[in-house]
Amino acid sequence: MTSGSLRLRLLAGGAVAIISALFIAGLGLTLLFERHLMRSLINDLESDLRLVLAAIEIDPAGHPRLRREPPDPRFAEPLSGLYWQISSTATGLTRSRSLWDSSLSLPGDVLAPSEVHHHRIQGPGGSELIAVERTVLLKVGAQSLPFRIAVAADLKRIAEARRGFTGDLVPALGLLGLVLAAAMWMQIGLGLKPLARVREGISSIRQGRSTLLDGSAPSEVAPLVDEINGLLAAQALDLERARGHAADLAHGLKTPLAALAADVRELGEKGDHELASRIESVGEAMRRHVERELTRARVRGSRHPAAARSTPLRPLVETLIAIQRRTTEGSRLVFEVEFADDALVPMDKADLAEVLGNLIENAARHARARVRIGVLADGRVSVGDDGPGIPKELRATVMTRGKRLDESGDSTGLGLAIVQEVLDSYGRTLVLDESSEGGLIAIF
Repeated sequence: MTSGSLRLRLLAGGAVAIISALFIAGLGLTLLFERHLMRSLINDLESDLRLVLAAIEIDPAGHPRLRREPPDPRFAEPLSGLYWQISSTATGLTRSRSLWDSSLSLPGDVLAPSEVHHHRIQGPGGSELIAVERTVLLKVGAQSLPFRIAVAADLKRIAEARRGFTGDLVPALGLLGLVLAAAMWMQIGLGLKPLARVREGISSIRQGRSTLLDGSAPSEVAPLVDEINGLLAAQALDLERARGHAADLAHGLKTPLAALAADVRELGEKGDHELASRIESVGEAMRRHVERELTRARVRGSRHPAAARSTPLRPLVETLIAIQRRTTEGSRLVFEVEFADDALVPMDKADLAEVLGNLIENAARHARARVRIGVLADGRVSVGDDGPGIPKELRATVMTRGKRLDESGDSTGLGLAIVQEVLDSYGRTLVLDESSEGGLIAIF
């Protein structure tokens, strides 16, 4: 996946969303767990406060005391983290053994009778406590005096429970994140599948297996498919028009060129061989230009994906070989065909015939005894011969229009250039290399 990949963007956005959601969920769950523990602790402290209130009495000296200690043994264990305290301005301070020589520093607020307050205060050794207090009126002698009763617990246990909860929560959220990531991957794959089908459909059109995209697409993708099909139909119509104009041009020039050839023969018969030769050269040049422009017209039409029909290779090769065997060069050669009977080439039949016809003709012209036509493992077609071959430094020269190494022959030097023009429209390249028999092999 590249930086411009839609899948990568969706994955990145989904990953950010999942990580953010898990972080917020983890933080929220931890806070909720802490609040639950705090409420539970306050409820326990209020229960202990009621037990202390139920057990309080005034001794003969007028000081408050408990008839019985609360059942939790931590009240009797020094600095255990659970404390009670009874204080009065008139009688002083009474506290649990767990406070040892410390006291609870309660804020100076005023409590109405039966009103319960909660406070966070500092406890023994700098610890943080949560305290629950209440003010009651007790009979001391002939008067009723207010007594401030408080029960407090160390918050260290809540912090330890929170850390333990977080330690268990993180792996669980990590596992949930993996499950969500897998689900996101599947969801993105399913969401992008219609686009993958569009891509496969376009590839099928380019290879000539179909002419239009499948219209059965989701509603979000259907407009894109319709637009592409409309574009393909319009270009197919333009292609047919272009080929029709090319055919009209060919027919329009065929008669004048034939008449010119007849005039050349008549001049030759009258003995004006020099003039006839010059006119014949001009006529041949005109014919080559016409063929070149017709080829270009066909090639421009072939750039339309619908024109890229797959062509069975064997029937075409056998036809071209049969034609070549009727020539002087081809009649003495052995033509070897080395590919499967069902081999297909994703090219228009006329274009493929143009390419193979030129290559087989060139191979037959220079071969000593054998021409071999095959298909490579990657699907490319090869035409090789056992002739003298072409030196590596001269192979680029023969690809140039009008250039040829054998100036004595009747070749125009346009064959390989036209071949490459046709192949360019299919995104293919003609490669010239040395054959296994020392000659030249052309691969496209």
